[in-house]
Amino acid sequence: MPQKTKNTPMMEQYLSIKAQYQDAFLFYRLGDFYELFYEDAEKAAQILELTLTSRNRNADDPIPMCGVPHHAAQGYIDTLIEKGYKVAICEQVEDPKTTKGMVKREVVQLVTPGTVMDSKGLSAKENNFLTAVVSSNEGFGFAYVDLSTGELKTAILADEEAVLNEASALQTKEIVLGSELSDSLEKQLRERLGLVFSIQETAEENAEFSFLTSELEHPLEKEVTGKLLTYLSVTQKRGLAHIQKALEYQPDHFLKMDFYSKFNLELSQSIRTGKKHGTLLWLLDETKTAMGGRLLKQWLDRPLIQQKQIISRQEMVASLLSSYFERIDIQGALTKVYDLERLAGRVAFGNVNGRDLIQLKTSLEQVPMIRELILGINQGQWNDLLLDMEPMEELVQLINQAIQEEAPLQITEGNVIKDGFNEQLDTYREAMKNGKQWLAELEARERAETGIKNLKVGFNRVFGYYIEITKSNLANLEEGKYDRKQTLANAERFITPELKELETLILEAEEKSVDLEYQLFLGVREQVKQSIARLQKLAKSLSAVDVLQSFATISERYQYVRPEMKSNGQNLQIIEGRHPVVEKVLGHQEYIPNSVHMNPEEMIQLITGPNMSGKSTYMRQLALTVVMAQMGCFVPAESAELPIFDRIFTRIGASDDLIAGQSTFMVEMMEANQALRHATPNSLILFDELGRGTATYDGMALAQAIIEYIHKDVRAKTLFSTHYHELTVLDEALSHLKNVHVGAVEKDGEVVFLHKMMDGPADKSYGIHVAKIAGLPTKLLERAGTILKALEAGSHTVERVEKVEEDTQQLSLFTEISTEEIGVVDTLKKLNLLEMTPMDALNTLYDLQKRI
Repeated sequence: MPQKTKNTPMMEQYLSIKAQYQDAFLFYRLGDFYELFYEDAEKAAQILELTLTSRNRNADDPIPMCGVPHHAAQGYIDTLIEKGYKVAICEQVEDPKTTKGMVKREVVQLVTPGTVMDSKGLSAKENNFLTAVVSSNEGFGFAYVDLSTGELKTAILADEEAVLNEASALQTKEIVLGSELSDSLEKQLRERLGLVFSIQETAEENAEFSFLTSELEHPLEKEVTGKLLTYLSVTQKRGLAHIQKALEYQPDHFLKMDFYSKFNLELSQSIRTGKKHGTLLWLLDETKTAMGGRLLKQWLDRPLIQQKQIISRQEMVASLLSSYFERIDIQGALTKVYDLERLAGRVAFGNVNGRDLIQLKTSLEQVPMIRELILGINQGQWNDLLLDMEPMEELVQLINQAIQEEAPLQITEGNVIKDGFNEQLDTYREAMKNGKQWLAELEARERAETGIKNLKVGFNRVFGYYIEITKSNLANLEEGKYDRKQTLANAERFITPELKELETLILEAEEKSVDLEYQLFLGVREQVKQSIARLQKLAKSLSAVDVLQSFATISERYQYVRPEMKSNGQNLQIIEGRHPVVEKVLGHQEYIPNSVHMNPEEMIQLITGPNMSGKSTYMRQLALTVVMAQMGCFVPAESAELPIFDRIFTRIGASDDLIAGQSTFMVEMMEANQALRHATPNSLILFDELGRGTATYDGMALAQAIIEYIHKDVRAKTLFSTHYHELTVLDEALSHLKNVHVGAVEKDGEVVFLHKMMDGPADKSYGIHVAKIAGLPTKLLERAGTILKALEAGSHTVERVEKVEEDTQQLSLFTEISTEEIGVVDTLKKLNLLEMTPMDALNTLYDLQKRI
């Protein structure tokens, strides 16, 4: 950059502000534009596709610059934020008309990926969490906030793995750190999760922060929450009245699933597309409100482990399920409820407009009806939610009296406040509406009183309103009737007390009505602001109603049943269970259900059978059923008895972690290690094809050792699928292991997979049949069959290629066979003569003869 001494006063000001925001794009207000300079301009021009120009273009070192109109800036800001950048918005904080010299400017807000409040990129049914982490000898202080809703929570986490799991579960985009974190954790947060880093070394102390952290006891929780709040205060530079009191949560109070398990089970994100479609969240989401959609995802991320809480939710779902008409009416009312959480946040943030308040009123108008409908089906299970479902009629009345139904988006241009709300505003509006009529009536009256036919009431920007009489008519004017105001060459201009009063009214109406409306709107907003805490409680209760009706809706639609939950139970009995997502895609008639039976005597199932047969679906089906049950939802089965699990571990499908430089086999072993180290007898482990990422005997040895370790030391309920048929003999040595397999039938050389689990090991692999279904060349499949027979006969060495070539030559010496003839032979093999008529057989024979 050029030396500051070479810069104009304006560029000096720019550089001094930019120095405070080195890691952000500085949007510097100049008139009707936000301008960017130097590297900001060069980068922004490329990212935002703006024209790059220069300032002082004739100088030796012109300054790169580009700009965006202030009224269209939000779209550009959104684009930068979505790409992981920060934007500092620098405004003129003085009126240029009344300022001598350089207009004072300062940054009024730093917008970052974790502090977005009002953006098209802010998904309605997803939270936007900002996270903070501090470390100490006692572990890690962890806190997160959603600035748009005010939710604030904190926890003590034991290790780096727990920090990574929580950050990934929250799908946080930005993390606030001090300088004390280890390089390894920073690297994993940056590279594995792709987070934006922000530094906040110290925590401010003030009354507001003390209030928000007053219910926290652990010093580390207070410290990390204080840093998070300080960062918000420093970047947003405004009141944070909607931030809720910090609540401590403990991950151990919920069903724990690490990042890999949630990824493998596709709870909220498809492995293939990264989208919501095709996930359990996609299936469960019949919510009618944005805040209900967010709560559903939170429940999915943290299923319950307390039997009492699970049963409480089940009972509310059951009451909705048995009350069809009330449920339909509740759904209808919820569709008119807007996002109360984010509306409350915008009220506190000061960026709410008239339409937002109308949405708030419309939402509150639905509450009495929803309350009455729930009271009608309540038998005690809804009592706690009903306590927080306050109608807040006084807010409805205030907004109804004050705000226009069709209020404009802008609050500084008038037409926001209703007639009759404020007497002064009504007077202004009357003046604007009737001003011309009043002047016309005054002119007619004065002409009649004076007898001067050409008397005129006029207006001048300098002198205001006046009565003008030509000099030839002055003699007809009664002495002292008017006060003289201005003398012209051929006329005199006068003023009267009445005209002066009209002038004041009309000019005030034009100049002050908009300002008065703005002040009145701020007053209404301030009154609403006093009710933010009540609004947030109401929002939580309505969100819960929304999620519970969603559970009832999908339970009815897909014929789910209420599972029997036992906190100390050891039996797991799912009769005719189904994979909820696959069933939705295939349809209820097409999906083949499977029962799952596990108890203390059979806690490990060793599953054999080929790919494509349904092993992975069977395993995922069990895990998703457990997750749904512990969320309080009904489950896809004819009946279900389930223990309450504390953790789920999965290893399903192969996946490289290329960003972290790890192979498929390394990821397999890491995921297996997490389960083996942290699982308890109350955990569920799903291992699919573990050990196949290395040499055969290595993999088999590891797989057997892992099974034995789980059986002896971990004792968790486990589904372990494998291609290693040699492992099926383990049931002779391990008393709690049971062999099961996917059924298949062979007919006329063709294999049909039944997708049904059966007792005992699979008798063969059917791998070559799967390859045939995939369409591999016939010649290759025949050769694979030959090799397989040799291996099964006891030969464990690969036949040499030369031998294969000799066999081929021998065949060619014995008989010459064309490509067409090979095709005819294949066709003959596939013919089912028993189902053909004589005429069909003759026609087929004739066709084959023509082909050769």
